[in-house]
Formats: sequence, structure tokens, C-alpha cells
Amino acid sequence: MVNPKSLRGRDFITLMDYTTEEIKYLLALSRDLKSRYYQGDRYTPILTGRTLLMIFEKPSTRTRVSLDVAATQLGMHVIYSNPQELQLGRGETIADTARVVDRFVDAIAARVYRHETLLELARYAVAPVINALSDQEHPLQALADALTLWEVKGRLEGLKVAFVGDGDNNVAHSLMIIGAKLGWEVRIIAPRKYWPTKLAEELTEETRRTGAQLVISDNTDDVRGVDAVYTDVWVSMGMEAEAQERRQLLRPYQVNAELMARAGKQAVFMHCLPAHRGEEVTDDVIDGPQSIVWDQAENRLHTAKAVLLALLA
Repeated sequence: MVNPKSLRGRDFITLMDYTTEEIKYLLALSRDLKSRYYQGDRYTPILTGRTLLMIFEKPSTRTRVSLDVAATQLGMHVIYSNPQELQLGRGETIADTARVVDRFVDAIAARVYRHETLLELARYAVAPVINALSDQEHPLQALADALTLWEVKGRLEGLKVAFVGDGDNNVAHSLMIIGAKLGWEVRIIAPRKYWPTKLAEELTEETRRTGAQLVISDNTDDVRGVDAVYTDVWVSMGMEAEAQERRQLLRPYQVNAELMARAGKQAVFMHCLPAHRGEEVTDDVIDGPQSIVWDQAENRLHTAKAVLLALLA
């Protein structure tokens, strides 16, 4: 049983810092908030008078809009900025920025190129720091993924998810972490160059505790029998210099009708978006009957509200 007060004031930088019970609490809260949302309870000003600062080094659609709308529906004031609009763009240190804005705002959400930037913000700010995406993890996305699978499959336990493509990216990492916490079987199917070997080793104790399984393979036949097939773009922001090599290595890992047929009719298709149609996924899959990507996208709103409430209420 989780005491909600135990989450208050904490950072949300990595799901590694949260227990299985705490993650389940956040998911249950997300599901409850979504239910209330569809009953017409869309504006619940529990956090009136609080302010969320969003610092985004990278462009964003789902993360920016979902956090802004979530905070607004909870009664918060939202300030959106990029480093060029702050003194960060003129050389002020992350530490100095954190010390200053901490005197003004109640929470900081940051979308950054380097994970270390989040850790630096958290080191010098008392206000909770929320990871809105870094080069290592995307925990807000993982929460929405888990909520979506819970809704579609009717359970959180015993799920089998195959991530196909770049297995060493932020979305794959957070999927591995939440899967390890919830006892899933997560299969990373990727070229050997993009295997998340280091993270898999770090999760060994967690998987032993929960009974989860992490399988790393370069064989696309290993999608057979899974509950979900997940993919992400092959060339993320900041990787443009290696785009040609990445596309060449990852081309055999495209999620298309043939691969989904191998996975089976029970498998749903997942993507964190934005999608590069015709690269990592074909139109007939992302727009097809097995696709749940739009449900994933919507659930970013409800899980964002849950995180803000848990950290601030």
C-alpha cells in the first residue's frame, strides 16, 4: 500500500527511483483521472496557485501539449520556455538557473539533450524536476504505454512486449525499466550495435525480484506470440550525422504487415510518435486495426495529470 504523501516533492527523472507499488499507484491514479475526465470532470483545480516551468531544449508535440493541458486542468499556471529565452542561452549555468527559478515555481519539467542536465537541475532545485525526455529515458511515455496496455489487454501482469528497431534509445530504456518493475517479458529486437546491454545488466536484480524477463535478440522472428510490438524512429533528434548508417542497419527491422503477421493477431502495434512513415513503420500498420498509437498519445494527458498530482498535491 502506497502512502500518497511519500511521493510528494519527489523528482520524476527515472522510473528506477520508483517501486513497483508506486508505479502501480500512478497508473491507478491515471486510470481514475481518465474515467473522471470522460464523466465531464475535466477541470479539477486542486493545484490552483501552483506554477509549472517547462524548459524544452528539443521540439515537442505530445509532451509539451499534454503537460500544459494537464497542468491547466489542475488549475496550475504554466510557463513555457527554451534555453534561448532564458539566461541559459547566454551562458548562465544550469545550477544558477535552478537556484533562481526554484524561488519562483513549484515544479520544473525539462526536455533535454543530456540526462545530466536533469540531474543538475534536481541537485540545485528543491522543486520536483520532471523528465520530459532525455537522451537516456522517457518515463512519462512509459507510464502512458503501461496504462494503454492495461486498458487494451485488461491486465498489467504477464505482458509480453517486443521493441523492434533501435533498442538502445530512451523509449526502449524506459520500456525496459517499467517492464522490469511490473514483471513483464520485454524483448528488445535490434541490430547488435543497438543493444541496451548496460541497462539490462543494471536491471538484473529488479527482474529477479519481480520475475520479469529481458530478452535481447537480433532476430525479428522473436516477435512471435507477443502482446505488443513497439517501435520508434530510427534517427532521433541529435543523431542526424549518422542517419545514413542507422537507416541501413535498421531497415530489416521495419514494422510492416509481414512482421505483424509473425507477431500474431493478438499483438497490438505501439509507437511513441512522431512516426517516420515508410521508415520504421508502414502506413498499413500504423493506420491499421492493430494500432493503438492514438490511445497511447491520449494517455500522455492522463498520466501527466497523475504525476503532477502525486508530486504536488
